Amino acid sequence: MEGRDWLILAVVVVLLITSGIFAMAETAFVRMNRIRALTLEEEGRKGAQRLVALMEKPETALNLVLLFLLITQLTAATLVGVLVEGRFGGYGVLVGTVVEVIAFFVLAEVAPKTYAVQHTETAALRVAPLLWVITHFPPLRILSRLLIGLANVMLPGKGLKEGPYTSEEEIRTMADVAAQEQVIEREERRLIHSIFEFGDTVVREVMVPRTDMVAVEDDSTVDAALEKAIKAGFSRLPVFTENHDNILGLVYLKDIVRKVRENGTGARLRDLVRPAVFVPEQKRVAELLREMQTEKFHMAIVVDEYGGTAGLVTLEDLLEEIVGEIVDEYDVEEPRVEQLADGSLLVAGRTSIDEVNEVLDVELPATEWDTVGGLMFNLLGHVPVEGESVAFDDLVFKAERVQGRRISKVRIERTVPEAAEAPSP
Repeated sequence: MEGRDWLILAVVVVLLITSGIFAMAETAFVRMNRIRALTLEEEGRKGAQRLVALMEKPETALNLVLLFLLITQLTAATLVGVLVEGRFGGYGVLVGTVVEVIAFFVLAEVAPKTYAVQHTETAALRVAPLLWVITHFPPLRILSRLLIGLANVMLPGKGLKEGPYTSEEEIRTMADVAAQEQVIEREERRLIHSIFEFGDTVVREVMVPRTDMVAVEDDSTVDAALEKAIKAGFSRLPVFTENHDNILGLVYLKDIVRKVRENGTGARLRDLVRPAVFVPEQKRVAELLREMQTEKFHMAIVVDEYGGTAGLVTLEDLLEEIVGEIVDEYDVEEPRVEQLADGSLLVAGRTSIDEVNEVLDVELPATEWDTVGGLMFNLLGHVPVEGESVAFDDLVFKAERVQGRRISKVRIERTVPEAAEAPSP
């Protein structure tokens, strides 16, 4: 081989190494996100500050990486063709192409990209200085803008103007995979899902309905109110006049106890009433939680579209939507969903349809009805008697316990599909 051939070979080797570096940069950059980059910056990792800056507009660096990959691979292919054709002819070009493909595939694709997949953060930090230089070199920046502008013209919609983003479903899926691979605990996965669901939940779905409210009349004595509060185990009670649609405000247990000590048990309750906060039943619970924190109140009266009392909601009700049930010494813990021996479910009528969907892995509609009891009412069209059942999709709902006009317990069974008829001989 002559000196010119050795020079060409050396350039091909340099291009091979360069292609491997950019292939590693491409994979590491695609797998990296701004949140992880910010975490690395907080940890003080070298190169993390530049990596965060690059992640603000990832399409710029990514396009340049792909451009350099294309240049290195095409240039190397051309040089290999020139090198082998002059010495070995047409067969040499074929052999040289095969050797080049194998070399670039193994050394400049598989090896660096596998490393980037296994060590994403390390690879991203190592290539960050290189990407910083090429993205801030004026000629390359102009070239990058021209390429992005061309892509935006050719691609429909917004093209690459906004760059990549992470959707809610992707974050949920990442949490599921992380839990399966034991990267996070199952409880942490459930908490992540609960936070997303919390933003879509309205007050009506978490409130204590009017039928379950414990309230006292305004002309009651403090002694009667004290007895009711102690029996229910509540520190706050709504105060009404005439009926529950006329809520005057709230009375606190500590105020009742103080009044009893000062004036005895005969004092009237209306003197202790504090103002109540009224919220519509379609209000987002996330917004209500922020209001409870800033305005420092723990209970709100929920009103319907006609101004009547629909129920009440407490700070505890909102927190339970995120962390799960909070049981204190006054709560009588009763399972809302009970798995029976025959495979059926016994649920409280107040159990949310979303909870049943999750347990049974079904998709019952939760747009018109919030609870299993509400679903049964609407399917039947009347108040059921105990033992009455109704079918919906592949499930049978049976009213196990009915108290007055209220369904308190529902049994849910799956319908058994009929066995296929045996083919005739």
